[in-house]
Amino acid sequence: MSKAYPWLEPPWPEKELPRDMLEDRIQQILAATNMCVLATISAKGLPMASPIEYYADGFDLYCLPDPGTPKLKAMQRDPNLCVAIHGDYHGWHSGKGVQLFSTVEIIEPHAPGWDRAMEVFHWRPWMEDLGMDASLPFERQVAKITPHRILLTDVWLWKQGYHAKQKWLAES
Repeated sequence: MSKAYPWLEPPWPEKELPRDMLEDRIQQILAATNMCVLATISAKGLPMASPIEYYADGFDLYCLPDPGTPKLKAMQRDPNLCVAIHGDYHGWHSGKGVQLFSTVEIIEPHAPGWDRAMEVFHWRPWMEDLGMDASLPFERQVAKITPHRILLTDVWLWKQGYHAKQKWLAES
């Protein structure tokens, strides 16, 4: 038995979180970091997982894939992808993360949605870090990732009487 975290011991609760609480938990994780692992399928049909910076707008994520990279080509070829975001792990009590089963839209500069992407993505510090002129957003494609299903894992939920794995589905 865990002395520090006795609620880690089975039996574990099976109760589902109410939707508003689930959405709040997911948004907390999305806001707590800005790095994710983006999983796509290569031209040869092999899985490819890439770390990439993102910024969230609700459950939608915006990122700036580098032009001509296998990651961008994979997203252009097949808009279905998965994103994984997790917190630091310091033992079972800290296990927390989300998987976003999503589609991606590649938005060209000044096309509908591009201005919103530039409002959400923190492009100024991004450009400054690269020594670029940050007086205007640069002309670059933006990837908008929209989840249709999100799996939340949050072991701390056991302590609160809920199952550690929760599923969110987009409303149709």
